[in-house]
Amino acid sequence: MGKIIDLDSARCKRGLVQCYRRHPDPEVRRRAQMLLLLGEGYSWRLISAVMFCSTRTISRWKSRFEQGGIQVLSGDVRGPASDQSWAGLVVGWVLKRTPRDFGFLRSRWCCAVVVIVLWEFCAVRVSAETVRRRLRGAGLVWRRPRPTLRPKDPEREAKIARIRALLADLPPDEIAVFQDEVDVNTNPKIGPMWMMRARQAQVPTPGVNHKRYLAGSLNWRTGMLIATEGPRRNSELFVEHLEDLCRHLRRYRKIHVICDNAIFHNCHAVWDFLKQHPGRIVLHFLPKYAPEANPIERIWWHLHEEITRNHRCRTVQDLLDLVFDWLQGRMPFMVEDQICHLKAAA
Repeated sequence: MGKIIDLDSARCKRGLVQCYRRHPDPEVRRRAQMLLLLGEGYSWRLISAVMFCSTRTISRWKSRFEQGGIQVLSGDVRGPASDQSWAGLVVGWVLKRTPRDFGFLRSRWCCAVVVIVLWEFCAVRVSAETVRRRLRGAGLVWRRPRPTLRPKDPEREAKIARIRALLADLPPDEIAVFQDEVDVNTNPKIGPMWMMRARQAQVPTPGVNHKRYLAGSLNWRTGMLIATEGPRRNSELFVEHLEDLCRHLRRYRKIHVICDNAIFHNCHAVWDFLKQHPGRIVLHFLPKYAPEANPIERIWWHLHEEITRNHRCRTVQDLLDLVFDWLQGRMPFMVEDQICHLKAAA
């Protein structure tokens, strides 16, 4: 068989031999060996078998060598994209734009979509794997983002200031609690766990998801938590919880309940209860869209992380028993807050 590529130039062949023998990158040495074998007239089938590569790889590097010479071996070059200027462009797209800006009905990027956009808008042909390597080389990683609330309460600072003033001047015969609800489901929340590589662990689900809700209040002074369980997250649960607060905090003349702006916290059923207990309970509402201002949210976060995530309880009662045992064993809680500058629990 005749020579498949022309290595008649002694200088060209000598350069390939030097790359094959001395280049620090094993991939460059491998490419040089492939071209030398082609120049010696070996068949593509034999080269593919000896070097454990596909004929498509042989064709790709043969074409690049014929177009650009030995220098193309030192970089992962893709034809028109040899200057690699497209990599910075792609990073900007991924960080600042969405596929919808380019006419795709997708909410997030994948490497395959980047390949199509590069070809359609820049006439650059690369592979999805090359795109992935370029993104990782630019410091990007594929991870779950953190959700954040976009809207802000225009009265945020004023409400925070009022709560700070309340806590700073709270008389000994009055108490403040931070209140919120949390859901407890027999269908477990799925989270990371240790497992064997390439063998994904399984978390059994009950089939029917039974839900319960806890209304809880965190005592600002002591870090103790009062919880009320119910089948629904509504005004009935909130009113029942207010009754529990009155029973558990009998020593205090007035109870200040600091809660979020859920619609059932400010409705007729709640107003009727407050009229029946004049001056006993006073509601204070946190800024809208500000869960970070409520320290009890941190307790619910720990509850999900330690109890409800990947749990294996078969019944909702088993799960509730586990939840209340955890709450009882962890009290008093550390009041974790940076918004209202609260003191640590006693």
